[in-house]
Amino acid sequence: MMNKRAIVIGASSGIGKEVARLLIKEGWKVGVAARRVELLQEFGNVEIEAIDVTQADATQRLRKLIERMGGMDLFFYASGIGKQNRELEEEIELSIMQTNTVGFTRMIGEAYRYFAERGEGHIAAITSIAGTKGLGPAPAYSASKAMQATYLEALEQQANARGLKIRFTDIRPGFVDTALLSGDFHYPMMLKPESVAKEIIRSINAKKHVRVIDWRYRILTGLWRLIPRWIWRRIKL
Repeated sequence: MMNKRAIVIGASSGIGKEVARLLIKEGWKVGVAARRVELLQEFGNVEIEAIDVTQADATQRLRKLIERMGGMDLFFYASGIGKQNRELEEEIELSIMQTNTVGFTRMIGEAYRYFAERGEGHIAAITSIAGTKGLGPAPAYSASKAMQATYLEALEQQANARGLKIRFTDIRPGFVDTALLSGDFHYPMMLKPESVAKEIIRSINAKKHVRVIDWRYRILTGLWRLIPRWIWRRIKL
């Protein structure tokens, strides 16, 4: 991986943090960014940038980080928020949408434009199995993850039509034991961030287009897709 440069957005905790660590271990030159920049100091010899994906200056800050890195070969996106919202509280729904759709579009779009100028690159992003079907307990989160997956698919098609050598990897983990899922609710089949990060690195190196993590969730989401809508809406989650 000599001279390979990766930027990880959302590297302050959880999966993003573990992926950044593994990339460094593999020999990548890594730049890390997050809203809570103080949590990025422990990485040591890396380029650091404070980026809040919900702010209009986020793309400018990304470009500055790319410039300090001397370029970018891999853009890994791990920022996101989510929460169950059975009462459909407006503030929660809009906050999730602002981060997971507007912020996602802002940052993925800028990475795409950079790679289009350069002619090649690799965009990898964490979406979720939650985008497979509309999940009643988390409407905005589920919808935002479906949007992310569709957006990546559309960009992949566009890049191919334009003759751009931009690769895409859509990472769809199941429930991961991070702060995102902290709380009183018990989630089944919880995954460890460390094991998820290892599979993400394998998927990136193998140039996978879509990767559901892990095998249990690949079976589960496959079954979900077979359930007719008239049955799905009667399921209590």
